[in-house]
Amino acid sequence: MSDVAIAFQEVEKHFSGKAVVNGLSFHVRVGECFGLLGPNGAGKTTSIKMLLGMSEPDAGMIRLCGEPIPERARFARQRVGVVPQFDNLDPDFTVRENLLVFGRYFGLSSAQTRAMVPTLLEFARLENKADARVGELSGGMKRRLTLARALINDPDVLIMDEPTTGLDPQARHLIWERLRSLLARGKTILLTTHFMEEAERLCHRLCVIEEGQKIAEGAPKELIEAEIGCEVIEIYGADPAALRDELAPFAVRMEISGETLFCYVRDPQPVHARLDGRAGLRYLHRPANLEDVFLRLTGREMQD
Repeated sequence: MSDVAIAFQEVEKHFSGKAVVNGLSFHVRVGECFGLLGPNGAGKTTSIKMLLGMSEPDAGMIRLCGEPIPERARFARQRVGVVPQFDNLDPDFTVRENLLVFGRYFGLSSAQTRAMVPTLLEFARLENKADARVGELSGGMKRRLTLARALINDPDVLIMDEPTTGLDPQARHLIWERLRSLLARGKTILLTTHFMEEAERLCHRLCVIEEGQKIAEGAPKELIEAEIGCEVIEIYGADPAALRDELAPFAVRMEISGETLFCYVRDPQPVHARLDGRAGLRYLHRPANLEDVFLRLTGREMQD
């Protein structure tokens, strides 16, 4: 289909007899931001490696930019930019040199790459750091340089693996702004992230996977309504088990995580009436969000 940039169909991958990706199917439309979400070990990185032709699937079909993968991965990658989870910039080169060298990997001439560099530096807001070495950059600057480097070949598709991990809020918001500008230009983005706010802000649709299988797919708002469908009151500073029993008649559902009680309600007023004025107790009343969906689907307990 001409309007599909990425397609997975019943894809499987096994390691040591264990299914790491197990019958995974999804598609990413041209011009959309699609989130691939899941806990650590869910199969996200393996899926990206297969998409880029770095690992061969045991079964199923993958297409990238209309090309079958892995058979024509080399041709598909000419139209793709990749932002890896960890920056792999060359520390011995300046910001400008990192961009110039990367252009060679796509067969661009020196003249072509040099013509692109000013635009990419402006995009990354690194015009004043063009001659600085990588070691002189902050974490946010390095991340913006990695994103700019991924655009050196003017790709149709960007594959981004946790692009804002470890960044402060200002740097994170700047990268979100840059990504929205790319979407406005018609680029397609496949995004993995552990920041549910990031996925909710950027993604048109997303797929949640666990143990290599798809467990939910849809637009963020649709998933929030389907999986939660009410408001949330987080309660701190009390005996959560005792408070759960007291508030249960007024809640759709209750969950305890550590010392926090999550109270899912359609009418918050009866809960407020019982909480207001209690010494040593704090609570937060908020709309449901994508993190609520993610934790409901994958569990609140840490997974090894």
